[in-house]
Amino acid sequence: MTRLQYGTPAKIFHWVIVALLAVQYPIGWLMPDIHRGMSPGAGMTFHLSIGLTILLLTALRFVWRLTHPVAPESSLPPWQRLSSEAVHWLLYALVLATTISGWLFASFRGWSVSYFYLVPLPMLASDNAAAGKAIDGLHQAMEWALLITICIHVAAALAHVFIYRDRVMQRMLPG
Repeated sequence: MTRLQYGTPAKIFHWVIVALLAVQYPIGWLMPDIHRGMSPGAGMTFHLSIGLTILLLTALRFVWRLTHPVAPESSLPPWQRLSSEAVHWLLYALVLATTISGWLFASFRGWSVSYFYLVPLPMLASDNAAAGKAIDGLHQAMEWALLITICIHVAAALAHVFIYRDRVMQRMLPG
């Protein structure tokens, strides 16, 4: 059955992922470069751990969305409904691609990392400098594409609040 409003679990997934991404980006950008032969420090461990948390929550949110669909806002013109759906699916794809490419990068670098120093993480690939360089470039491209898509998403949400003055954004707000 398709609903008209997002349920509490969907809202929790959304806002927790937003908060984690708001922490993740500064950690990733402020971390010192780790060159070949260096071992990752606390910054990288937290960056990877938060990334894996985002990956897990996004996968759960994706399953939730598939099993608990929400109808597009009926008051929207067709172009807005289509672009909204496209941006949402692009957000899922970019979050998944960005987090997986980060984990692959750590694996190609041969880094032994753990989830918040508690659980060792499996390597997704073996040490490979050339592949590490390539996947690092992909990871950086994905993080920028994700950030741009997030900005488009936020701008559209704010447009619905301040320009269109409809209730589209209220569907994802708590309460």
